Amino acid sequence: MSKRQLNEPTRIVRRKKKRRIRKRIYILLPIVIVFVGILTYASYLYLKADSIFSSAYEDDGREKSDLREIPVDPTKDNVSVLIMGIDSSEKRGESKNSRTDTLMVATLNKKENSIKLLSIPRDSLVYIPEVGYETKINHAHAFGGTRGTINTVENLLDIPIDYYVKVNFDAFIDVVDAVGGITVDVPYELKEQNSKDKAGAIHLLPGKQHLDGEEALALARTRKEDNDIMRGERQQEIMKAIIAKGASVHGIMNIDDVIEAVGGNLTTNMKFGEMKSFITYGTSGKSLDIETLTLKGTDYQPGRTYYYKLDELALGETKHTLQAHLDIANDSTLTETQTTSGETTY
Repeated sequence: MSKRQLNEPTRIVRRKKKRRIRKRIYILLPIVIVFVGILTYASYLYLKADSIFSSAYEDDGREKSDLREIPVDPTKDNVSVLIMGIDSSEKRGESKNSRTDTLMVATLNKKENSIKLLSIPRDSLVYIPEVGYETKINHAHAFGGTRGTINTVENLLDIPIDYYVKVNFDAFIDVVDAVGGITVDVPYELKEQNSKDKAGAIHLLPGKQHLDGEEALALARTRKEDNDIMRGERQQEIMKAIIAKGASVHGIMNIDDVIEAVGGNLTTNMKFGEMKSFITYGTSGKSLDIETLTLKGTDYQPGRTYYYKLDELALGETKHTLQAHLDIANDSTLTETQTTSGETTY
């Protein structure tokens, strides 16, 4: 038997191995391409988000809240965020003297992976430190801008406001559209103006339905058939619907559009690195618990101007709830301060 014949089985085995290697390469190649594509897209989104959110950063002149002894670290501390919806848009124009159409305070508890979302009625009669007298809380921004609103809310709730997020109508509309709209329950038939102030442009019928950005804004703003408290509850439900949709597969696939929607219509004192820390609330593996709260009160009209007078007992209970959620009773970052009534709080 020749040497060539002896080596023939070896050659056949080698050819088979080469074919198997080629098949593996052909199978792995698309996977590698997809992986590289995802990695490239993720890097692009990261850089884009970094650029947009970095440009949205606006220093509020505070290294920390005046009610904190040391700055907080959102990667490990419980923190609070003041959410301000400003009564402005491209059509209306931007103004530091705009009033707040929406005011919410979110407290985030790291250990519990929970959020408490408090809606503050815009007509609430409160003490505004910048002017030294009581008036509607939505005037605080017109009097003192971001800092004035923060001071007012801190004075009202006796909790530190660590961060703020301020958005206008355009950002709200674009974000809802970017996540593909939201499904909410419309409580009654309504006709509202749109963001361009066109009267009756939005017409909604009662019932659970899918809304686009303009429709969601109209539902969030209307209060013709109910009161400020119910309006706040609707806004909380809309906020929860946006969070849920944004965290869904559809929302994640459209994250590029969401980033674009926010750009130019948001200001915050959060740096991009701090923003990223909040992602863990949705990716920690624990279920995210979101509880909505509101401030109880009664209608109050001593003259021609209507106010919402807060119930002091209920307000005290709400303060305690938020303080407990922030765990500030034993928090070394908290400092002693004085309220306008002269009482010492922590």
